[in-house]
Amino acid sequence: MKVNKQRKLITFDWAMKRLLRSKANFEILEGFLSELLHEELTILELLESESNKETKIDKFNRVDLKVKNSTGEIIIIEVQHEREFDYLQRMLYGTSRAITEHQQESEAYSTLVKVISVNILYFDLGHGSDYIYHGITSFTGIHDNDHLQLSRRQQELYGKEQVFHLFPEYYLIRINNFNDIATTPLDEWIYFLKNEEIKEEFKAKGLQKAKKAFSLLSMPEKERLAYARYQDDLRYQASLIESNYGLGRLEGREEGREEGREEERLLTARKMKKLGVDPEVILQVTGLSPEEIT
Repeated sequence: MKVNKQRKLITFDWAMKRLLRSKANFEILEGFLSELLHEELTILELLESESNKETKIDKFNRVDLKVKNSTGEIIIIEVQHEREFDYLQRMLYGTSRAITEHQQESEAYSTLVKVISVNILYFDLGHGSDYIYHGITSFTGIHDNDHLQLSRRQQELYGKEQVFHLFPEYYLIRINNFNDIATTPLDEWIYFLKNEEIKEEFKAKGLQKAKKAFSLLSMPEKERLAYARYQDDLRYQASLIESNYGLGRLEGREEGREEGREEERLLTARKMKKLGVDPEVILQVTGLSPEEIT
């Protein structure tokens, strides 16, 4: 009988909580970011992040890391499990906050830090067919339709080639839209993020080290139990949020139907009143109060 030797791996969000904060595992995160950004990337240090949230739902619903790379850019990596309709605005807030937090009062605007926001989403955000979206800031001429460029002097001053390099950039990875066909190194990472599996033939940067580091079987028993509790909490929070969302939709439909019935009774009362029907009869037919039919 053939034995399945496939290694069971922990999820990326749990790795962000426990393993990827260690400098010994920076190579894994560097591999993922290098494939995503299409450049060789080195993490210089781990910065203070917002992972310790006040509410229990936030604690399990999202996980984030904030790192600085060797060129001084700040990269925010966030994993979000449940739907959040104002998530795009929260991304904007997160990058804006990172910029202001790392700017000294006396420094010139030319020293503002570059922030890249990487968002790994396990819910459907917006409407679109792709599974990776990249957002930048550009300026387009109203009359000539040309794109504003940096002057040579500005390029020398900022150390940047394009205008959008000065502004925050956003990556949205919509895990649910990935079709499980890995044709590029980045796809191999997305496949792991969705399926918690790293195939032997995968060659993307950092993945094979992740396969060893994220092995559930190699974890101490205490860590495995903590991971199991975390997964249970995630399922509980997902169930709680979905139940509340479903209840809200149901209550909304019931409220809408009741408002429709009320409007219909008022319309019927007005028609009967125009026809000269006795008020007592109108009250009996519609069930309205005397004040409502006056």
